[in-house]
Amino acid sequence: MLSRTANNLFWLARYMERAEATARLIEMGQRMALLPGPKESNEWRSVMMAAGAVDAVDGDKAVSEARVVKTLLLSADNPTSVRYCMERARANARAVRTSLTQQQWETLNDGWRRFEKMTTSEARKNLGDHLDWVKTRTATFRGATEGFMLRNDRYDFLHLGGYIERANMTLRLLDVKYYVLLPETEVVGGGRDHYQWRSILLALSGHRAYHHNYAGDYSPWKITDFLVLSPRFPRSLKFCYGGIRLHLDRLAEHYGERHECCKTADEMLERLNTKDLGEIFQSGLHEFIMGAIGTTYRLSDEISDAYHF
Repeated sequence: MLSRTANNLFWLARYMERAEATARLIEMGQRMALLPGPKESNEWRSVMMAAGAVDAVDGDKAVSEARVVKTLLLSADNPTSVRYCMERARANARAVRTSLTQQQWETLNDGWRRFEKMTTSEARKNLGDHLDWVKTRTATFRGATEGFMLRNDRYDFLHLGGYIERANMTLRLLDVKYYVLLPETEVVGGGRDHYQWRSILLALSGHRAYHHNYAGDYSPWKITDFLVLSPRFPRSLKFCYGGIRLHLDRLAEHYGERHECCKTADEMLERLNTKDLGEIFQSGLHEFIMGAIGTTYRLSDEISDAYHF
């Protein structure tokens, strides 16, 4: 397969996952901002910081919902905005149209101009509906991929991009909690704190899955372990790296060569397998997240180098 085809498939999946994750970030910010407290504006700031939109945060000034919607939903220039990601996903899909099924293409092509002329005030009126639309589009594309795509190297590159981005964004969603708590540590362990942790589960559609494992115990360290170490939850870091290693192994078998990216994925999985319950939270959640994000970025670069894109 041509390296440019692999590149387009890899980034198509990354942009789709990023669009969904950004929508989930905004949704989580909405839930957190509804909570009363002395730092109501901080929730929106944490969303911007976790999305990597640091340039859009003006010093210590309050970050409004309008600013978040403009930057993370409607911006045509911000690489983490929903509009940008959906447009780039479709552009990548056009470049590899013959590698996709009809169902995949129709999913990407339907309503892709939705946010092109929408104003911030218009978006805010029905923000929940717009976020649900994004999540439905990405879920439909994922279903079309699993239901109709041939299981070859194209399938593997598509899934590699998806798992890389999903791992990165799960870590960023967890890091929202760090930014929220940083200026108001007195609320740790309180009702507001627990609601914020539950909001992270809701943002990742993991609330019911978590309940099956831990019932009504929403201890922060258990939620952390679930989102990082669960081998069964599809958005956990460990599950994502398991998927990455699976598709790297398939590509290595297909092309008859293993690369440095295979070693990096193996090392990360080994690191996760040796973590004891509660260890990540006790030893420093933010430090672990930053290290894992760095590893994920490095892995993405190594995959690009290995397959020449």
